Amino acid sequence: MKQLLNDHSEVPSFNKELEKISPFELKDRLIELAGESIRKMTRTMLNAGRGNPNWVATLPREAFFSLGRFGISECRRNWETGEGIAGIPQKEGISHRFEKFLKEQQSDESVKFLDKCYRYMLSEHSADADELVHEWVESIIGNQYPVPDRILKFTEIAVRDYLAQELCDGRPPLGETDLFATEGGTAAMCYIFDSLQQNRLLERGDKIALMTPVFTPYIEIPKLYRYNYKVTEIPASRMNADGLHLWQYDEKDISKLRDPEYKALFIVNPSNPPSYALDSSTIELLVDIVSKWNPGLMIVTDDVYATYVPSFQSLMARLPHNTITVYSFSKYFGATGWRTAVIALHRDNIFDNMLKRLPRKRKNELKQRYGSIRNDVENMRFIDRMVADSRQVALNHTAGLSLPQQMQMTLFALYSIIDKREGDHFREKMHEIIQKRLKALWTSMGFTLLPDPLRAGYYSEIDLLVWAERFHSKDFADWLRITYSPLDVVFRLATETSLVVLNGGGFDGPQWSIRVSLANLDEKDYVTIGMSVRAILDSYATRWKKSLPAAE
Repeated sequence: MKQLLNDHSEVPSFNKELEKISPFELKDRLIELAGESIRKMTRTMLNAGRGNPNWVATLPREAFFSLGRFGISECRRNWETGEGIAGIPQKEGISHRFEKFLKEQQSDESVKFLDKCYRYMLSEHSADADELVHEWVESIIGNQYPVPDRILKFTEIAVRDYLAQELCDGRPPLGETDLFATEGGTAAMCYIFDSLQQNRLLERGDKIALMTPVFTPYIEIPKLYRYNYKVTEIPASRMNADGLHLWQYDEKDISKLRDPEYKALFIVNPSNPPSYALDSSTIELLVDIVSKWNPGLMIVTDDVYATYVPSFQSLMARLPHNTITVYSFSKYFGATGWRTAVIALHRDNIFDNMLKRLPRKRKNELKQRYGSIRNDVENMRFIDRMVADSRQVALNHTAGLSLPQQMQMTLFALYSIIDKREGDHFREKMHEIIQKRLKALWTSMGFTLLPDPLRAGYYSEIDLLVWAERFHSKDFADWLRITYSPLDVVFRLATETSLVVLNGGGFDGPQWSIRVSLANLDEKDYVTIGMSVRAILDSYATRWKKSLPAAE
């Protein structure tokens, strides 16, 4: 860590422009600099900038391929030519043939798991065996358009159970929750913003609130001309008696939402990048605000990191009628490339009620927009409008997430459900991996993190001004803030140590914070990152001490 370059940093010459760039775009420049550093000095680049995990859940993937073998045999059973062409799966009697396959292949662990999935759906949901297996086989083969287009019947049942377990701590709200399968959480975000605007539930210039720090698209999308919302940021500003961030929200800031002029609230829970779940006091305050002050508040919560917080409870459980939930399977199962996610919306919700209360002029406009799909547009639910909008309405007949993606998502969901029944082995190991990396990062910086049940730990946000003051002095922290750009740290890490981290200010967090992903490197690498961050902080302190007037 002593191998630092000279003080001639290129950052000050263009930092003002770079401070306006999304940290995910800035990352590419940091990777270039880290690459140049690697060429000059023989070492390895460590990229802790993205949240792409370096693990995969193996058993549900193996089951996917095993199911594929059965699916191909069903196609060939129908008819086959010698030129590699076969028919499509037939429903009649398919469950009996599947059970025979399960029995014949029972020595295969992935087939045993398939059998558990099959038995779960039969016992818990009284699924028609032929209908279930036929959906699964058509999904694995991918020979049909998605029908229903919103989400397949048995995929919705399995994923709904999974969300009840993981997002609602086993206590889902009463009534039905509908799901819309999407091409990852990013597509879900696009569809939600688009349909809220297309259906005039949010108009240009409307006031919305954003709980920060937050994943950057939630900051950037509302600023686009198409939306142009008036955004109020609610910062996670609470700190403890020792001056350390709790990454929770102040009551006076949350209370602003009592004003009915605030039409919507957007939140990532657990947060990104701090990686903390909402505490109970904030949840109860939001429940109070909606019940007494602002019953029309639309809430969009992105809960992708929920599985890393024990006994997590989403706002979809406490405020189901006001909340649209986004959940992606990408992080927990190491599946960012699968692009599998869902939008969840309770059957009884304010979005549908607001559509019914739109002025007649707006209703006529929407009747024209969706009239090619159905005659009774006024009875068309908001979640179905999202499906149509996702394909520009005119292509609604080919809407929907691909069947193989939905099948893999089903297996991921059932894997977690069965894992919980059998002892939570996968969950415990996932938590252990993340927590060991988190400990390695902070211990190597010279600090021990105290346990916090609300900490997901998927990312860590490090406020360098806080640690400058704790490790050295307030005078040093003030000097650092005045003398350097916040981006100086991430550029020095890239050029001097070949480490890539993101600037926390780009997530509307503390300007001098950095975001480290705990997902995509090995435990030993986080020791290197922690030592490097501390070394650079100490090097600033050395410069500061040299700048002080000499003692008389």
